[in-house]
Amino acid sequence: MTRSACFGFLLLTAVLALPGPGRAVNPDEMLANPALEGRAREISKELRCLVCQNQSIDDSDAQLAKDLRVLVRERLTAGDSDRQVIDYVVSRYGDFVLLKPPFKATTLALWLGPAAIVGLGVLAVALYYRRRARATAAGDARPAPLSDEEKRRLEALLKDDA
Repeated sequence: MTRSACFGFLLLTAVLALPGPGRAVNPDEMLANPALEGRAREISKELRCLVCQNQSIDDSDAQLAKDLRVLVRERLTAGDSDRQVIDYVVSRYGDFVLLKPPFKATTLALWLGPAAIVGLGVLAVALYYRRRARATAAGDARPAPLSDEEKRRLEALLKDDA
């Protein structure tokens, strides 16, 4: 076997060993009806795993994510619409369970918080450079020349010290 063939085989093995999206769903969870299973998968992609927090329940291996996937499938089998299933899960776990929470008063900080932090950072940098420019300008400015009276007083002070 050549080096390039060996490398290709190792690369293929590594890629296949990586977890991919949707591999968290176990075969025993899947519904027999492909249409219902497709709906369940789409809903699962919108719901956050409360353990992992940055994964959907469709991608998570956590036990709570599995329980939520089963719950979604049970609700769909009972005849609920996609919206009803999502509303049911949100009523039990709150808006935090949604990967894309709605824009409303209770989630305002979630939506506007990052923009406010960036805005404050930009303001702080602008104020810093503004103060720095003023300090530099004040340091470079030459003092006003002495008046004739000030020159006489200075000469008198210098003669007294000598």
